[in-house]
Amino acid sequence: MSIDAPKTGPKITVVGSFAVGLTIRTPIIPVFGQTLFGSDFDLGPGGKGSNQAVGVARLGAQSSIVACLGQDELAGVATRLYEAEGVDTTHLHRTADKATGVGFIVLNASGDNFIILDMGANTLMDPVRVDTARDCIAGSDVVMSVLEIPVAAAARAMKLGREAGARTILNPAPAIALPDGLLEHVDYLTPNESELRLLLGLRPDDPTETHELALALRRRGVGTVIVTMGGAGALILNDELDLMVPAPAVDVVDTTGAGDSFNAAFAVAIGEGLPLVEAVRWGVAAGAHACTRLGVIPSMAHRDELMGMLEK
Repeated sequence: MSIDAPKTGPKITVVGSFAVGLTIRTPIIPVFGQTLFGSDFDLGPGGKGSNQAVGVARLGAQSSIVACLGQDELAGVATRLYEAEGVDTTHLHRTADKATGVGFIVLNASGDNFIILDMGANTLMDPVRVDTARDCIAGSDVVMSVLEIPVAAAARAMKLGREAGARTILNPAPAIALPDGLLEHVDYLTPNESELRLLLGLRPDDPTETHELALALRRRGVGTVIVTMGGAGALILNDELDLMVPAPAVDVVDTTGAGDSFNAAFAVAIGEGLPLVEAVRWGVAAGAHACTRLGVIPSMAHRDELMGMLEK
């Protein structure tokens, strides 16, 4: 398998979110009222849509982002990132009505995390703003979206992508109840195990078997459900496939960016025309790679790094 990026990669448009991530490591996850000393503080770019746009660019795709920023200093974190990573910002909106989104991330000693978000300007993304990128979406091989923006905007992105003949990927994070009318425009739905449960109106720790719940979600009209399951890999369910794709074993440092890395690599593989199982294999390898480094953007694989992980 060659490690060279394609000369002309697939065109992938991400309709999504940007937030500045403020990360700190603590020995334990704190409870309310508790004060802890932390370490390894980091301020850097985040937001699931932004992360995925950077991830697909690093893997050789033509990456475009449709997102909304404030008119503040934190917006510069986004614009500098996209210039450095080669992400097209033609449809990056700026607003004075709300601040650029922020996320606070606390990591414990084993690499588990919790995240608190104020999505700020991202909440102003709407179908009208999505429509301004109609030509960009129409020229895309893959259209991606997330739920850190209003559902109506994500739904519009999926509908325009499907109408244009692109493959559509919805990463339903953070998970909320979704209308069936949105799901019918989604080719690939990529929840993790807790998001899968929330999509079905259950508690995130509901004990019902994941496979059973994935089948229930498929019956709502999604073409393919791909449930990411951490170190176990990913479950694929559609009319032809019902199987697990295992992930390579790694020493976990930080799980924060694993889901975004999975979706980015999966999208690039689908855009390059790889079979579904191989595309998911790319995804789980990229997710595993992301767990080996601290921080989201530093952990997102370049093409040669992903190919190296696949060889394992």
